Amino acid sequence: MPVRNKIPISAQESIRAELSLGEEVVTIRRNAPAALLYEDALHESRTTIASSGALIAFSGNKTGRSPRDKRIVDEPSSRNHIWWGPVNRKCSEKTWLVNRERAADFLRTRDHLYIVDAYAGWDPRYRIKIRVVCARAYHALFMTNMLIRPTAEELQNFGEPDFTVWNAGQFPANTHTDGMTSKTTIEINFAKMEMVILGTEYAGEMKKGIFTVMFYLMPIKHNVLTLHSSANQGIQDEDVTLFFGLSGTGKTTLSADPARRLIGDDEHCWSDHGVFNIEGGCYAKCVGLSEAKEPEIFHAIKFGSILENVAYDPLTREVDYEDCEITENTRCAYPIEFIPSAKIPCLANEHPKNIVLLTCDASGVLPPVSKLTPAQVMYHFISGYTSKVAGTEEGVTEPEATFSSCFGQPFLALHPLKYATMLAEKMQQHSADAWLLNTGWTGASFVAGGKRCPLKCTRAILDAIHDGSLAKAKYETLTTFNLQVPCHINNVPDQLLNPARNWADGEAHYQKAVRSLGKLFVTNFKKYADQATTEVLSAGPLM
Repeated sequence: MPVRNKIPISAQESIRAELSLGEEVVTIRRNAPAALLYEDALHESRTTIASSGALIAFSGNKTGRSPRDKRIVDEPSSRNHIWWGPVNRKCSEKTWLVNRERAADFLRTRDHLYIVDAYAGWDPRYRIKIRVVCARAYHALFMTNMLIRPTAEELQNFGEPDFTVWNAGQFPANTHTDGMTSKTTIEINFAKMEMVILGTEYAGEMKKGIFTVMFYLMPIKHNVLTLHSSANQGIQDEDVTLFFGLSGTGKTTLSADPARRLIGDDEHCWSDHGVFNIEGGCYAKCVGLSEAKEPEIFHAIKFGSILENVAYDPLTREVDYEDCEITENTRCAYPIEFIPSAKIPCLANEHPKNIVLLTCDASGVLPPVSKLTPAQVMYHFISGYTSKVAGTEEGVTEPEATFSSCFGQPFLALHPLKYATMLAEKMQQHSADAWLLNTGWTGASFVAGGKRCPLKCTRAILDAIHDGSLAKAKYETLTTFNLQVPCHINNVPDQLLNPARNWADGEAHYQKAVRSLGKLFVTNFKKYADQATTEVLSAGPLM
C-alpha cells in the first residue's frame, strides 16, 4: 500500500476545490519529508542522488531566471504603488485569468500534487503564510528548504495562506494569449495574493517571486525595509553586517563565515526591532565550489539538499563542480541549519553596524575596498553597479556591466528611491559604517586577462572591517570616483588595494578605463537625477 502523507481535511479540500478536482484519485502530499520527496523525485527525468546524499535535479531548458517574462497584474489596489516598466511589466486581469486557468488545467491532470505550507519572514510580527502548489517533487523539496518550516503545531493550525504560488512550470503559456511574448510567464496578482508560473521549471522563480512579494508588502504594510542582502552577526560583540549584491558577487560565500553567526544569505528585512531573514534556507552558487575554499557550503550539500543542473560521474555520482557544460548557474538549495554557524531563529535584535555594498567589477577599475560617505552610499546603492555573471540569467554567457538599483532591481516592486530613502534613514539613525567591496577583477579587465580578487584577500578585508581596524586605517583618494582607499590592510598585498598601481598596462591605460566606467555611472544615474539631492549627485564620478 502506498504511503500517503497525512494532511488536514481542510487543506486537502481547499486544493481540490481550487483545482475543481472533485473525487478524482490524486495523491496530494502536504509538507512531505525529504525521504518521501526523494522517492517521488527519482521518477522524474534526469534525477538522481549524488555521492554526498544530495538530490540532483535538472530544471529543463531554463537554467536561470527569465526576468523579461515577469509580470504584475495591473489592478486598482496596487496600481499606484508599483514601479512599472521593464522590471515590472503590466499584465491585464483578463490575461491573468487565462493563465491561472491554464495552470489549473495542467495541475488537475497530474497524478501527484505537492503542497508546501510554510512562512516567509523569521520575525513573527511580520511573517506571512505561503502555500506552494506544484507537480514536481524537486520543486516541493526546494521550497521546503527555502521557506521557513512550521512546527507540527503551527502546521496543524496553519489555516488559509496569505499568498499562494501555483507552479505549473512544465506547461507552456499560450503565445497567442494577449500580452504573452514567449511560452514563459511569471505573474503576481497582489489583489488575489497569488502567483502563477508557466513555461519554466527553474526553481529560483518561486523563491524570487516571494521576494518581490516581500519587497511590496513590507514597506507598504509595515514600513519595514526589504533588502537583497545577506547578513551575519559577531559571536562576541553581536555586531550585525549586511552584504548587498546581485547573484555572483559573493553574498552567500562571504556571509558563511565560521567566525560569525549566519542570519541569512540572500533576503532580509530591516525593521524597528533589528534584522530578520525572509527565508529558511540558502541558495548557493556551486561553480568552482571546493571544500578548501568554502567548507561550510561544501559540507551543507548532503541528504536533504538539492543540486541543480550539475555534472556528475555516472558511475560514482560524484559531482564535478568545475564542469559548466549545462550552465554556469549550478546551484544548491539547503536548509539554513545545515550551516553550523547559522543563527536560529534567523534574526537579530541588533541594528547593522556595517553595510557592505558588493560589486563584481569586470572592468578591473574599482578597488577591492573603499570607505563610503553617507552620500556615496546612497549613490552606489541607487546605482547598484556590478557585472552580470554568466549563467544567472538566460542569454548571459560572460560578465557584462550592468546597473541594478538597490542591488536587486529584478525583484523590486516599488520605485528604487523608496528603498534608498528608507536605507539612508536607518543608517543615519543607527550610525552604520559603509563599504564598497569589489570581488571582481584586478590588474586588468576580464577581457584583457585580469584575475578575480583572491577570496582570501576579500576575507582579510572583512576581518579588518569587523575588528574595527579598517575604520581607523590611513586612506588615499582614488581619482574620478573620489573613493577613499586604505593604504594597508593586514594579510592583503598593498599593491592590490589601489588598482591604479596594479594595472598591467600602466596607469595611463587604467585612467582611460576609469573614465569609461565613470561615464557609464553618470549616464545611468540620469534617470534618478530629478529626485536625488545635490549631495547625492555630487557623490558620483567626477567627470
